[in-house]
Amino acid sequence: MPAEIRLPGRDEPLIIADPGWPRGYPSPVSRSVYAAAHVAARPGGEIDWESTLRFRDFLWDHGFGVAEAMDTAQRGMGLSWAGARELIARSAARAAERGAAIACGAGTDQLPPGTHPLPDIVAAYQEQLDAVQGAGAGVILMASRALAASARSGQDYLGVYLTLLRQADRPVILHWLGAAFDPALAGYWAAPDFESAAEVVTTLAERADGKVAGVKLSVLNAGQEVALRRRLPPGVRLYTGDDFHYDELIRGDGQGHSDALLGAFAAVTAPAAAALRALDAGDLAGYDAAIGPTMPLSRTIFEAPTACYKVGVAFLAWLNGLQPRFAMLGGLQRRRAPEHLIRVFELAAAAGALLEPGLAAARMTEYLAAAVPQ
Repeated sequence: MPAEIRLPGRDEPLIIADPGWPRGYPSPVSRSVYAAAHVAARPGGEIDWESTLRFRDFLWDHGFGVAEAMDTAQRGMGLSWAGARELIARSAARAAERGAAIACGAGTDQLPPGTHPLPDIVAAYQEQLDAVQGAGAGVILMASRALAASARSGQDYLGVYLTLLRQADRPVILHWLGAAFDPALAGYWAAPDFESAAEVVTTLAERADGKVAGVKLSVLNAGQEVALRRRLPPGVRLYTGDDFHYDELIRGDGQGHSDALLGAFAAVTAPAAAALRALDAGDLAGYDAAIGPTMPLSRTIFEAPTACYKVGVAFLAWLNGLQPRFAMLGGLQRRRAPEHLIRVFELAAAAGALLEPGLAAARMTEYLAAAVPQ
């Protein structure tokens, strides 16, 4: 049933329509798609494991693979390596029970900030790689703050990554996260510009003996993504992490398309699943109709400071009844102003991303009463 709510700054009540999406979707066949999942928290700051795992069930129910323990889960912004290791173990066990797809982030965040000898960085990566593989999950080799601070050349990056790839028991996804998401990763691949960095990544994929399944690119530049996509060796997927342009990149062109590994798909799960279902059926108009309205919402969630996008993901999970409270590790939910979250709410209603209008209206009313002075 539709619901209505009065929001600050609006003369008329906002009507929230029932989007009518099915409660589940099969996994898409024309694209490989992962949603990067967030972590729900309890008021005291510890992980709410029940809600966190329930959210992963929600993503799997909609046909997505889960990208676990990534930056969306607050790696480097509240989730320690110890917490990430437990998260990986729990989620991988849940995935195994369901026969569901999961790939987990392996990085170097157990190292303290600053520079480190490259062998120490390899050892840190190796510890996490072993933990992910031991849990039975696929591996995403995350971009490393320690490596960004310590490497002096593209050859340094190649040496570290090729050493790790030799230890991987299956092909991995490389994670290229731009500085908009994490300023500590500026200049990654020891390159002064995108073209030079893309050359290092392409060389790595070519020399990896089949151990690179794909590259997850998050630089928020569709033209640069298409250029890299066309340079990658055959069989290496380009997983878009572009939360501003994923509609056109997944749709593709006459020369190919991007697959997806997106934090946005944890926020717009149902309409994105419907769009991918239409794409599988060759219904491009249906794809555009479902995915198009999610774009203004995603661009708002990921607006600067982009690293705070996790707040919007958790906010929508709460509005949709997937966690009992709007709480994040380290109180991160306080990093977005009420005005921002009001816009997120309005755009979520327009995108069909509020799955139970009555519940969403009630919870938004609760949020406004606490956050917006009367």
